[in-house]
Amino acid sequence: MENNNIIRIENLTKYYKGSAIPALNNIYLSVAQKEIFGILGTNGAGKTTLISILCGLLYPTDGKVYINNKDLHQNLKSIKKIIGIVPQDIALYPTLSGKENLQFFGNVYGLSGKHLKELIYECAEKLGIEKYIDKKINTYSGGMKRRINIIAGILHQPEILFLDEPTVGIDVFSKKIIIDYLKELNRKGTTIIYTSHLMQEAESFCSFVAIIDKGSIITMGKTNDLIADSKKADLEELFLQITRNDESFKLT
Repeated sequence: MENNNIIRIENLTKYYKGSAIPALNNIYLSVAQKEIFGILGTNGAGKTTLISILCGLLYPTDGKVYINNKDLHQNLKSIKKIIGIVPQDIALYPTLSGKENLQFFGNVYGLSGKHLKELIYECAEKLGIEKYIDKKINTYSGGMKRRINIIAGILHQPEILFLDEPTVGIDVFSKKIIIDYLKELNRKGTTIIYTSHLMQEAESFCSFVAIIDKGSIITMGKTNDLIADSKKADLEELFLQITRNDESFKLT
């Protein structure tokens, strides 16, 4: 393993109870430090299962995950301190304000007092929701909820940030604010693992991508290199080609 790989996955396989078909099938991949690594696929391809295992939320049926050269499931308590998770579903309390939600999640991470308050307002300002921070979540737009959801996952300034479809179903304005903020976090050293089925967004955001289909990685590499080598116009065209069942659309 190269020294700058912060995540390494070997032979990762996952079967859900009662299913004879694996949700993940013999996955191998590595993620370099400070990478923006995209895990791309259609709904049901295995993206959420993979990211849930990497976060320690699910156990694999077989295989190993190493984070900072440590076995994830043998060192879960210490590793959880250096990772942040932003789930696809909004994980907020609707009758609490944005600030109250963030105070709760900050407390979970061991943050409190003046330091936590400063972090909340700093992040809220950067994501353009400081004026709404005292309003209840159930009054927020979808884009505002997504922004609070992201802040909840990064308050403790994690080394690795896992994002599961972080911009799904929101307006273009909110999407740009979120992506710009995530790029800023990455420039400061945060490694980002991002799942999506939005190819145009992934192409401009991710430095490295793995395309997953039916639980298997079918191609992986630097985003620009994959597009150039395939002689396709963009990542979306490449994705459509290699995920089609029709043999005429397979890469040669």
